Amino acid sequence: MDEKKLRRLLGRVKAGQATLDDALRELRDAPFERLGDMATVDTHRMLRVGMPEVVLAESKTAAQVAAIARRLASDGPLLVTRLSPEKAGPARRAVRGSVYDPVSRTLRKGRMDLPARGPVAVCCAGTSDIPVCEEAAVTLDVMGVEALRVYDVGVAGLHRLLARRHDLASARAVIVAAGMEGALPSVVGGLVGRPVIGVPTSVGYGASLGGLAPLFTMLNSCAPNVTVVNVDNGFGAAFVAGLIARE
Repeated sequence: MDEKKLRRLLGRVKAGQATLDDALRELRDAPFERLGDMATVDTHRMLRVGMPEVVLAESKTAAQVAAIARRLASDGPLLVTRLSPEKAGPARRAVRGSVYDPVSRTLRKGRMDLPARGPVAVCCAGTSDIPVCEEAAVTLDVMGVEALRVYDVGVAGLHRLLARRHDLASARAVIVAAGMEGALPSVVGGLVGRPVIGVPTSVGYGASLGGLAPLFTMLNSCAPNVTVVNVDNGFGAAFVAGLIARE
């Protein structure tokens, strides 16, 4: 249930085209629905926070992912994250018309129809960071927000970033993913007057500590417009950036 559906339902009641009992039947499972003993689906999350519930497939069985995805897709746009190729088949069969992307490890269907004031730039330091960026880009697309991809522009060759400065400045917000030492969000924050959301990635040699080194770098950024999400959390960065783009 999203705001448009709720408005249509209440409008039908007001116009006498539906009874209160009709409305109660449609809202009976609000604000959640139990799927046996395995899951409790939040059917009104779109109304509260601006996006339907998203399925984190990691640590779920293929059957669980398929059942939850089928229910959520029946009520609006669907996004499943961290979905391995081994689990993707059952979920795709459960949701007709869904699209699986092995790079971002996402399954999606549909797109939200909400106004956005501008695009979000999705930027990464190196090609190895692209899977995290693609998770962010797919999330933005499901939210109805355009994603401008600015890839492989890390601090080892800053001229590459400067050549895309116009794209960064045209965005409502900038997502910046980087591993290794994680310096790129600070550089971007110093170039453009936009909210910059840093995403540390688990890319790098031993001393990067699985993403902790870039996380600490980003948390200590001297650029005041930089904020940070958790390691490899492209989805979380995109959700925040998408809300900014809608304001």
